[in-house]
Amino acid sequence: MPFREINSKMVEATLAPGQKLFSQRGAMLAYRGEVSFTPNLQGGQGGVASMIGRRVAGESTPLMTVEGSGTVMFGHGGHHIQVIELAGDTLYVEADRLLAFDGTLQQGTMFMGAQGGVMGMVRGQVTGQGLFTTTLKGHGAVAVMAHGGVIELPITPGRDVHVDPQAYVAHHGEVRNKLSTAVGWRDMVGRGSGEAFQLELSGSGAVYVQASEEKL
Repeated sequence: MPFREINSKMVEATLAPGQKLFSQRGAMLAYRGEVSFTPNLQGGQGGVASMIGRRVAGESTPLMTVEGSGTVMFGHGGHHIQVIELAGDTLYVEADRLLAFDGTLQQGTMFMGAQGGVMGMVRGQVTGQGLFTTTLKGHGAVAVMAHGGVIELPITPGRDVHVDPQAYVAHHGEVRNKLSTAVGWRDMVGRGSGEAFQLELSGSGAVYVQASEEKL
C-alpha cells in the first residue's frame, strides 16, 4: 500500500477492501469513503506476546487499525514526514517516530546490544533512544516523522556513513551500526567540538537523517 505525499507534513493512503494499516492514534486528519478506526490494544502486529515484548522494551506506542475502502490523510504535530518503501528488507526505527505503516509488514523489536555489542548498548544511552528499537520487515510502505527535512544517505560497502546520534531517524538494509567516540582531553574540560559521539553505519542500505538534533 503506497503513501502519497500531499506535502512535507501530510500523507494520504488509499485503502481497498481487505487491506489495513496501522497509524499513531489521533493521526487521522481527513478521510473519504467507508473507513473505520479502531484502537489497537496490541500496539501493532504479532499478537499478545509481541505486545508484551514491546511494552517491556519500551517500544510500545498507541496505535490504531485503519480498515475499509477509501482514502485517509495522516499528519501529527506538524512534524515532517518521510515515506520509506521496503522491498523485502528491514527498517529499524524508534516506535514514537512511526506515523503509519502498511499492515502487511512484519513488526518486531530488536535489542540494540545485538548490533555493536556493549557499544550498541551505550549507543542507546547516549542517543536517548533506549536499548531497543522497532523493526518492520517485508514489502510495503512506512511513514516516519522527523524534525525538519529528511535526507536519505546511501550506505555501500567501503563507504561508511557517520551520523550525529541526535539527528538519526532510521535505517534499512543489511547495515551494522556502532557508536564511535572521539572523546579527548578537550571534551573533558568542556572545550570539545560537541561531536564526541557518532553513529558509524556500514554495509549496504540507507540511513535517514533529519535536519535537527531535536528529539520528537
